[in-house]
Amino acid sequence: MKQPAEVVADPYSEAMSLALYALAPRSKSRAELALQLRKRGTEPEIASAVLDSLELQGLLNDLEFAQLWSESRRRQKRLSTSVITQELRSKGVAQDIIDEVMQGSDLDAEYRMAFDLAERKYRSCAHLDHMVIYRRVHALLARKGFSHQITERIMRELLAS
Repeated sequence: MKQPAEVVADPYSEAMSLALYALAPRSKSRAELALQLRKRGTEPEIASAVLDSLELQGLLNDLEFAQLWSESRRRQKRLSTSVITQELRSKGVAQDIIDEVMQGSDLDAEYRMAFDLAERKYRSCAHLDHMVIYRRVHALLARKGFSHQITERIMRELLAS
């Protein structure tokens, strides 16, 4: 008895399906999606065609991705502009797009966010020694990526009160 011939799917359609499945949980940058397609064995020309098609359809847009990522990371994780910039860079977003997204960053809003974080931490450990408080609050702000200048200013304000 003859074995049925294996049906080979169209490589473009297969790559498009992979890309759409990858975009389902969350939006991705073009570089992230290209890397996923490359890991799954998609030929570079086919991957490029799929990515171009997704951009034309409006399903892949690095500027929108960077704006959404930035807003989300600020709101949920309360991260500083410098950390968000590094994250976007690691996701393959072009520097000019990062600059455009971060251009709207409000330094006062970032300071207020850092102060609110520090104040909450301060209240939770206010009963401890000043050095322990200083270490804990300072470490929190450092993990979130706030600059040394902002951190020191906040520490002076908190410890003076």
